[in-house]
Amino acid sequence: MTTAHPVQELDVQPSPLALLLLGRDADPRSERGVECPGDLPSPSDPDLVERARAAKEKLGGKVFVLGHHYQRDEVIQFADVTGDSFKLARDAAARPEAEYIVFCGVHFMAESADILTTDDQKVVLPDLAAGCSMADMATAEQVAECWDVLTEAGVAEQVVPVSYMNSSADIKAFTGRHGGTICTSSNAKRALEWAFEQGEKVLFLPDQHLGRNTAVRDMGMTLEDCVLYNPHKPNGGLTAQQLRDAKMILWRGHCSVHGRFSVESVNDVRARIPGVNVLVHPECKHEVVAAADHVGSTEYIIKALEAAPAGSKWAIGTELNLVRRLANRFAAEDKEIVFLDKTVCFCSTMNRIDLPHLVWTLESLAEGNLVNRIEVDPETEKYAKLALERMLALP
Repeated sequence: MTTAHPVQELDVQPSPLALLLLGRDADPRSERGVECPGDLPSPSDPDLVERARAAKEKLGGKVFVLGHHYQRDEVIQFADVTGDSFKLARDAAARPEAEYIVFCGVHFMAESADILTTDDQKVVLPDLAAGCSMADMATAEQVAECWDVLTEAGVAEQVVPVSYMNSSADIKAFTGRHGGTICTSSNAKRALEWAFEQGEKVLFLPDQHLGRNTAVRDMGMTLEDCVLYNPHKPNGGLTAQQLRDAKMILWRGHCSVHGRFSVESVNDVRARIPGVNVLVHPECKHEVVAAADHVGSTEYIIKALEAAPAGSKWAIGTELNLVRRLANRFAAEDKEIVFLDKTVCFCSTMNRIDLPHLVWTLESLAEGNLVNRIEVDPETEKYAKLALERMLALP
């Protein structure tokens, strides 16, 4: 006889920004805010699931649906593969027979998929307003100005750029042009080790926390080895001497989700759940990473929970959709999995991809109408691909 296990409810309370965080509103300062060129089906349509299934079945092998780990369950159920951004882009490249790549993620992820797939494949983003606030914190113009500052300080020739996968195609192309590489949260240490073999300093874009955590926690540098370049201040808010003394020049960018976690969150969950293991993403602040028991990428988090013994307790510091999915998945194994913070922490832009947008996209493609195509221009693609290839060649 099989015992039914109740769905776990995570102890979270909606914040004042709940509607935005749930993707029901828009923040014009950080999102592209592009309206769909067609009429979306109503979220209350009881036939949405069947409509998505029918359209996907009609398209058959012509469509390949990618679902990022942070997507809603209603969307994930239609994904052919799930994973982090780079894994999904590589999965798309391994399916050259698929004419349409529907990327249920955010804009920079779809750009990476377009860079790595063939010219005959068309990458589609169900909602063009699904941007990434972190990626938007570093524009091509700002980074070019930064390089001018480094040049004037006499250090540009010593600097190797390393850009996080969570960056625009323009930033990846800048990185490729200047001899740098891309990294993920899984291989950031290897990327930095490679970069320091090429030069004396690293310009790390656009997530300051991943750069700082990797340099200090994983490579033995000090916080004094790192300086923070602020693109909104003259010369980045730094003196020429500070740039000459630094090993790591960190861009002032961050993830709006992971940046919310605090040491107070860690202390609170330890007080509430004796014996809890605190596991956080390296995009969290340095003090949060220092206070945690385990630190790792999204894939690391999933594998750690898969390997965890029955009866163990875990507080996870990453996006809520994934934490909730993992809590439900491992409930049958008596693993207690809670969210590190007590307030809602969805990725607002990732959550813009909902079932109505997916249905609209699939039905449009099934009717022969190409919508919301993401296409990187050839010159940008050339240098962005060069930076990605350097990452793929890392030992």
